[in-house]
Amino acid sequence: MFSRPPPATLALLAANIGVFLLQMVTGDAVVEHFALWPTGTPLFTPWQLVTYAFLHDTHTLAHIFFNMFALFMFAPQLELLWGSRRFMVYYFVCVLCAGLAQLAVTSLTGTLYPTLGASGAVFGVLLAFALFFPQQRIAIYGVIPMPAWLFVTLYGVLELVLGVTNTQAGVAHFAHLGGMLGGALLIFFWRAQGSTRRQF
Repeated sequence: MFSRPPPATLALLAANIGVFLLQMVTGDAVVEHFALWPTGTPLFTPWQLVTYAFLHDTHTLAHIFFNMFALFMFAPQLELLWGSRRFMVYYFVCVLCAGLAQLAVTSLTGTLYPTLGASGAVFGVLLAFALFFPQQRIAIYGVIPMPAWLFVTLYGVLELVLGVTNTQAGVAHFAHLGGMLGGALLIFFWRAQGSTRRQF
């Protein structure tokens, strides 16, 4: 049986699911104001660098399901390792870095579509899990077990290839990589400070 997630993880799960249900009721109104719009459009506002991570595509359950499933599976061990406050700092640094990476890409490509979803933060969570629990086995689709470090490395390389080749249009591959990069930089900063374990 699954155990109850620690408080910060539980709060993130509840917030994402709650906003998703709100989107189902209000339609595009929430997306118009809180998704991450490119800076070249009049719809962009600074708060969207945070709020976009709580929105998901309401046309399919897969988007929110896989993000929340990954958060449920991998975030609790990090939160127990770091403490709730430090975990939340890490999560939102990944959110911000993923958003900034996506804004850079949309600026370079002239994209006019909004970005939404917790995937950038989730990729940051995956990276941290692989760094702190590298040998823990992850079963891909339940049948291909591999250590966490290998899974995340392969996943990161795949995202880079898909992003560079512009495969899977509509998926923010560079936002995923931005979340991983932001998470890595924060962990390296903590390590340089001699502080990667529970602090508060």
